[in-house]
Amino acid sequence: MNPKIFVFVAVLALGAILGGILLSGPTMVAPTSENTNAAPTIELLEVDLVDISVTKINERSATIEIAFEIFNPNPRAVIVQTMDYNLFETGFSSSEQLAGGTIGSRPEGMVEFGSNYYTLLGDNSIVLKKKMTIQNTSSSSELWKSLQSEYDLGESGSAQWWVYGTVYFNLSSMTSGQENTVPFEFFR
Repeated sequence: MNPKIFVFVAVLALGAILGGILLSGPTMVAPTSENTNAAPTIELLEVDLVDISVTKINERSATIEIAFEIFNPNPRAVIVQTMDYNLFETGFSSSEQLAGGTIGSRPEGMVEFGSNYYTLLGDNSIVLKKKMTIQNTSSSSELWKSLQSEYDLGESGSAQWWVYGTVYFNLSSMTSGQENTVPFEFFR
């Protein structure tokens, strides 16, 4: 028999398998008002503020470390792309943001190497941490006293934290499903 026939059949079978995978799409969808009867649905991630602490302080700057735990209640893996957050010390000001930022990154383009996103397996959690450095200004002596108290006394310090933001995630493939968001807000 001609070996080209075997190669042709193997390529044809591989193409059929890949086509079936691409056409089947996601098996879970996020709940919305339009698809309330669609099953099965993807459950939204659960976000918890694990720790927020002043790890270093001097006359010029303070270092604050924040840690979030994200739990995936779904049986399938999801990809946590980014977590955007804003941090306020409400004893000082509820309108002036103290710090904030993004953990992770969104993929750009068709293929991106070295992306900073997180695969979160089903029924598992991950802890995401970030350190921020805040510069001391002469107008923030009240804030600096509060941060110093937090550094000296730990959680029994006088700092009052307000953290809010959004987690962006999708199913375990960048090409399947839509982007989902989970807003969160914590007072501590």
